[in-house]
Amino acid sequence: MSALLGRLGGWCARHGRLVLALWVLAAGLLTAVTMIYGSPVSNNVAIPGTDAQRAHELMREGFGPGYDAGGTVQLVLYTEEGTLLSDGREKAVGDALARIREVPHVVEAQTPYRLGGMASNQRIGMITVRLQGQDGVKLGETAQALVAAAAPATEAGIEVVPAGSGSPADKEIKTGTSEIIGVAVALLVLLFAFGTLVAALIPVFTALISLGVGLGVIGLLGHVVDVPKSASIMATMIGLGVGIDYALFLLSRHRRMLADGVPVHDSVRRTVASSGGAVLFAGGTVVIALSALTLAGFPLLRTLGWITGISVVCAVLTSITLVPALLGLLGHRVNALRLPLVGRVAGRHGPATGWAALGNWVAGRPWRVLTVTVVALAALAAPAAALKLGPLDQGYSDRGTSERRAYELVSVGFGPGANGPLIVVAELDQKIADTTPADPVVQDLTRRLQRTDGVAHVSPHKVNENGRSVLVQVISEYAPSDPRALDVVSRVRAIRVPGAHVHVGGEVAGLADAGDRIMGRTPLVVAVVVLLSALLLLLAFRAPLVAIKAALMNLVSLGTAFGALAVVFSMGVGSRLVGMDPPYSPDGSFVQTLFFSVPIDTYVPLMLFAVLFGLSMDYEVFLLTSVRQAYTRTGDNRAAVAEGLGSTGRVITSAALIMVAVFTAFVAYPDPLVKVFGVGLAVAIAVDATIIRGFLVPATMVLLGRLNWWIPRWLDRILPNISIEGHDEEPAGAVPEKELSATGRR
Repeated sequence: MSALLGRLGGWCARHGRLVLALWVLAAGLLTAVTMIYGSPVSNNVAIPGTDAQRAHELMREGFGPGYDAGGTVQLVLYTEEGTLLSDGREKAVGDALARIREVPHVVEAQTPYRLGGMASNQRIGMITVRLQGQDGVKLGETAQALVAAAAPATEAGIEVVPAGSGSPADKEIKTGTSEIIGVAVALLVLLFAFGTLVAALIPVFTALISLGVGLGVIGLLGHVVDVPKSASIMATMIGLGVGIDYALFLLSRHRRMLADGVPVHDSVRRTVASSGGAVLFAGGTVVIALSALTLAGFPLLRTLGWITGISVVCAVLTSITLVPALLGLLGHRVNALRLPLVGRVAGRHGPATGWAALGNWVAGRPWRVLTVTVVALAALAAPAAALKLGPLDQGYSDRGTSERRAYELVSVGFGPGANGPLIVVAELDQKIADTTPADPVVQDLTRRLQRTDGVAHVSPHKVNENGRSVLVQVISEYAPSDPRALDVVSRVRAIRVPGAHVHVGGEVAGLADAGDRIMGRTPLVVAVVVLLSALLLLLAFRAPLVAIKAALMNLVSLGTAFGALAVVFSMGVGSRLVGMDPPYSPDGSFVQTLFFSVPIDTYVPLMLFAVLFGLSMDYEVFLLTSVRQAYTRTGDNRAAVAEGLGSTGRVITSAALIMVAVFTAFVAYPDPLVKVFGVGLAVAIAVDATIIRGFLVPATMVLLGRLNWWIPRWLDRILPNISIEGHDEEPAGAVPEKELSATGRR
């Protein structure tokens, strides 16, 4: 494989202008096409085979407009002075209703003066607008059109706010400031790492081209598949980080070779043959981890996984093609526009670095380093036991947004449970008519619902036009994000009515089913990711113990990430620091507003696991590649560990700083989901690149000695020879890798 990559890198270096033109053209065309035709997004939260999905399917059949795919929009009305019943305001609301009914796709607009449409204080009301033939993806645009149509009410001093359904993740997340901050900090780190402006700009330029192509492809895919609204932001976070990192690793190797006097094109070829293989395998682990999300049984998570993987594939492709092309075009000018005092390049035989000294220090006291490191990592991971999982509702949206405002008004006027009503649909054994009084089966169902613990209100029932099912809206006493709301779902589902089969849908029920499905599939996803990643490392290094150890190390860094999430969000210690606003609280107590917990959606830990496992493997691959090359040359395990850490420490640290900067910049996003990912990714990468790669990995490798590279003879015979390290840098007389015996010795 290294020979093939070397030939590819050499060809790109010789045809740099062509390769550069093709990539720039691809990025430009894809960006232009998505700007012209748009990038459709949709959070399709359907979970086949669940009770909530069955309820939604029944709800869309024969209950009239608004219950089908057209959807429903709620407009919350609020007057600060007086009530909505005053003559002037009631007339203004009537005029607004008339205009709302003229908006395209509107088939019904219910007055707030109906039973259950107005709060007891008469200052908060709700207009329910039912739509037909409306694209569900465009509900946000329709809501704004409805608000504009309600201008008569607004002019009369009535606040009109569209109530958002779903979680904060349902909003379309627009990119901008955080990406600029991340790129700026990355450029600053690269300037200090390389010491030249030209070299620093290469990884940034490559990552931006990769990101343009990836986002363009994702945007076009939105026309044929359901692309989650959070896919673009996840692709941007991951693509920007790995795109810069992969180019950084290649560029660092190339500059060291130039410092050793290797000709430019020969250096590019050898760089891609060695470091390019590491990039390919590192990217492969990220893609494998993300692809394993298809086993989670949650379509939204599955799509989010493989869509995000597209940005990683683009980053790998630009690294092994565009970077060599730029290096071939620039030649020795890659070191142009040098900054004073920073970024000096040492060849392989240059003076020892601080990282090499650290490697020697760790190698001299491996047991003590291992003990202290394990204790420190255990302390960082311990809070993960307090991680609080649950639905994330609009009450945690950014303060000042219409979603947050509507949520709080509904909570005050109608109770917190009105922000996430339960849709109860009962399939009937026999056909019934919509009569007054209601059929005995319906009466029995209504009574049981009203007596259910945690139910605040039961709306009048609605019979399906074919008489074979009945729909009832149930308001819980608890907010959608309150764990007790899930208990209400369970109790309603436990209702048994002769002649009826009860199904529960709605936001809370859907999230409950998603959580159960994901929790049940999590062990399978984790096992597949760990085993496939370990197998990939086994193919790369032909060392079973190294592969197993690397997988375990990645799980350790995941523990620290979950520990940080528990401290910041579940314990609420840093919720204010990351820009979260406290949710609505009836008592408004000081402690609750200073330290408040934020639930983490059930699917987030699994998504974080997949992303972090892949990213952590990147640094493991690059470190092991360098150690393996040193061991192949010298046969001295302890010296190889010190040399490997010395040659990669600065590069890995720079790469980690860039990733941490990019992920931290995204914490500034108002969306809680993005904040969770930003904090988790930043902490895990920081710990992984310092404590784990600087201390834990070297200490364990020193203790294992030559067992690091031991492989049974039978396994050595059946494994394909696709080593990623490349051997064109080895000095004359170095013993080839195949002469390492089954004991790991020459």
